[in-house]
Amino acid sequence: QVQVVESGGGLVQAGGSLRLSCTASGLTPDHYVMGWFRQAPGNEREGVSCITWNGHSIVFLDSLKGRFTISRDNAKNTLFLHMNNLKPEDTAMYYCAAYASRNNGDCSDSHIWYDYWGQGTQVTVSS
Repeated sequence: QVQVVESGGGLVQAGGSLRLSCTASGLTPDHYVMGWFRQAPGNEREGVSCITWNGHSIVFLDSLKGRFTISRDNAKNTLFLHMNNLKPEDTAMYYCAAYASRNNGDCSDSHIWYDYWGQGTQVTVSS
C-alpha cells in the first residue's frame, strides 16, 4: 500500500523560508517521478515542480524559479521543496504526488499523470 505524507508547512512572514518534506512509503524510488503541487482557495491546482528518479528537476512557474528548489533522497524515499523569499501569493495547500516512470529526462506538470497523493500541508505567508 502506498502512503504519501507531507510535512513542514506553517506560517511564515514574507521573505522567510520553509522546507517541505514528503515521505512516500510503498514506492520503489527509481521507478517514480515525484512532484509538488499547490492549490489556493478559489484557484485550480497548479504544478510547482517535479523531479525524475535520477534527479532531473523542473520548476514550472516563472515566479518560483530562483526561489523554490526540489530535491529527493531516494535512500529515504523522501522528497523536499525548499522555498525561499516567500511571498503572500505563495499561500496555498501544498501537495506531494508521484507516478510511475523511469523517464530520466522529463516529468509532468499535469496533475492527471500523478497516481499517488498526500493530504497536503498548509503554507501561509503573511505580509
